[in-house]
Amino acid sequence: MDPRVKKIEDLSLNAWPSHQIEYYDGWLLRFSYFYTHRTNCVEQLGASTIPVDEKIQYVEDTYRRWGTPSIFKISPLVDSSFDELLASRHYQIEHSNDNMILDFDSADSSLSAAGSDAASKDLPDGLRLETGMFIPSAWIEALFALKGTTNVMHRQVVPSMYQAIPKETICVDIRDQNKQIIGTGLGILDRDYVGVYAIHVHPDFRRKHLGRKIVSTILSEGQRRGACHAYLQVVSGNEPAAALYRSLGFRRLYTDYFRVLRNI
Repeated sequence: MDPRVKKIEDLSLNAWPSHQIEYYDGWLLRFSYFYTHRTNCVEQLGASTIPVDEKIQYVEDTYRRWGTPSIFKISPLVDSSFDELLASRHYQIEHSNDNMILDFDSADSSLSAAGSDAASKDLPDGLRLETGMFIPSAWIEALFALKGTTNVMHRQVVPSMYQAIPKETICVDIRDQNKQIIGTGLGILDRDYVGVYAIHVHPDFRRKHLGRKIVSTILSEGQRRGACHAYLQVVSGNEPAAALYRSLGFRRLYTDYFRVLRNI
């Protein structure tokens, strides 16, 4: 197995904290009121000493008390026999992701570090790109609006999840002539990688290459701050997004997915 798989899994855990966590006999139980599969699942980090059936039952009981489905993340690091065991217990596959990586020294197109003033020059009239080292509340509110997030609990706990990111960040947004945020992106620096997250553009402003501009800005700034590689996750089957990332030099490294028990 490519050793970068383990590294990307570690970086992803650092990049996207859950609202609450519990460590249980080598398993990390993550709880976020089902905001996303990734932040509301079990990830296997170490060796087990408790019988696996007993552990799965504990997980199911625990998530049931939270009122959310029991979810296990399945990556190439998880033995296929465990995946088969979950299938036999009626866990269904949901939300498959392709994990893509980019090496800056072999990227198809060169990246140049540019400030927001330079980056804004290539935008349509009236739009401006801004970058920062911190994640302001206005950016999170704009992300909620772009994603259509209306769940009251999610709106309450998710800001603290973003503020809990323990790594340096590159916060990017694009604003219209009324200074409203119509595009977002987040870079997360960890070791020699920059992770690309939260790429969203308002439907009225799509097909203007704004997503590409946001991602390119994150990559350029990440490279300027010392990153040699980049990674991201894209939902499997989202070909427009995958095509954008491939055009920037990304390539698929591996796929992960989630096994979900819905009868909570």
